[in-house]
Order: sequence, then structure tokens, then C-alpha cells
Amino acid sequence: MSETEPPSGGLNVKRLLPIAVLVAGLVAFFAFDLDRFVTLDALKTHREALQGWVASQGVVAWLVYAAIYMAAVAFSIPGGAVLTIAGGFMFGPFVATAVVVIGATCGATLLFLAARYAFADYLRGKTGGALRRMEAGFNENPVSYMLVLRLVPLFPFWLVNLVPAFLGVKLRTYFLSTLVGIIPGTFVYALVGDGAGAVLDAGGDLDLGIIFEPRFLAPIVGLALLACIPILYKRIQARRGANR
Repeated sequence: MSETEPPSGGLNVKRLLPIAVLVAGLVAFFAFDLDRFVTLDALKTHREALQGWVASQGVVAWLVYAAIYMAAVAFSIPGGAVLTIAGGFMFGPFVATAVVVIGATCGATLLFLAARYAFADYLRGKTGGALRRMEAGFNENPVSYMLVLRLVPLFPFWLVNLVPAFLGVKLRTYFLSTLVGIIPGTFVYALVGDGAGAVLDAGGDLDLGIIFEPRFLAPIVGLALLACIPILYKRIQARRGANR
């Protein structure tokens, strides 16, 4: 057996390197107390400085913000909603949505690739048929399942980034479904950020739970239900075929 090959069912240490880097980045984020900058209070405190920075940097500010967002997602740093609100505050809802969607999708894809590279073969060896059955079920309608997971904010974003890596989802499917699926939720938080200045000037507080209000959640759930139609159609056709 080659020294570079892991034992059967074991982990290849070299394959763990990308994940180790991402974990180290997350640990460093908290070790250096950087999480204090990813809060609504920080946005309130630094909002004038942020506005001045955007005014002076122009498009460069978009690129820097997209890179920060990509890194935050890749390292699974909490506070995506706050970052999106900050983007809406700095750039307006439409530019912020575009920049966030690009940054978040690229960051999620990096994490997806790292997890698949490090763990997918190991988990198949450990779980055997169970994982393969889950993989087969998921990949009957991968786009529909991915869109539902992205549209409905029931699960942590980092978890949805990781699970498809273990279920054999193709990179193209993962990338495109993420790109499309996060647009509605991103736009809602960007709208909140766009109105943040007026809210704060009036002495109000920003609400991260706004996405769960019926006026925002209802259309998002509606889109998720539309994404489920291919799944339901295939199941109905399968039952009809079985009954013939």
C-alpha cells in the first residue's frame, strides 16, 4: 500500500489540509475577537466610516466586500445576515444582493469542494449502503432539493454548504442552485440594510428576524413549494407505473 494512500475506511491526512486551513481560520476569527465586528452594534457604531469608505473607493469597495463575504462563508463564520444588512446599507439593495450572492456562492463552493475532497470517500467507506441510498434519493432531483434547502432558512447556511458534498451532488448543480436559491433571502436582508440609516436615525433597532415575517417568508416558501413540484411529479408517476 502506498504511503500516500489511507487505509481502507481511513482518512488521508493530506486530503484534510484544506479543511484544516478553514477550521484554523474560524478558530483565529474568534481568538482575535473579530466577531465583535460582525454585529448590528458594530454597524451602528461604524456606519459613517463605512459610508465614507464606500464613497471614496467606489467599485473597489464592492470587490473588497465580496472577498470578505466569500471568506466569511468559506470559513463558516457566523453573522451572514449582519454582513448582508451591512451590504444593503453601504451599496443599496440591488448592488448588495448581486455582490453578496456572488461572494456567498463562491465561498460556499470552496467549502463544498474542501469537504468533498477530505471526507466524501471516508464517509462512503464508513456508512456504505446507507449513504448511497441517501445519495441516490437526493440525486433523483438534486436541483429541487438544493433550491428548497437554499430558499427556506430552516437549516444553518454552513450545514447546507456541507451536506451536498457527502451526497454526490455535482459541482455545477451545487453552484447554480446556490447562486439562484439564496437570492430571495439575500434581497430581504439587503432591503433591511438599505433602510438601516433611517431606522437608526429614528432611534429604532434592526431586526434579524424580519425574514420570518409573513410578508417576506410567504413568497420564499411559495418558491420552495414550486421547487418541490418535480419531486412530487416523479413520485406520482412512479406510483402510477407501479399500479399498472
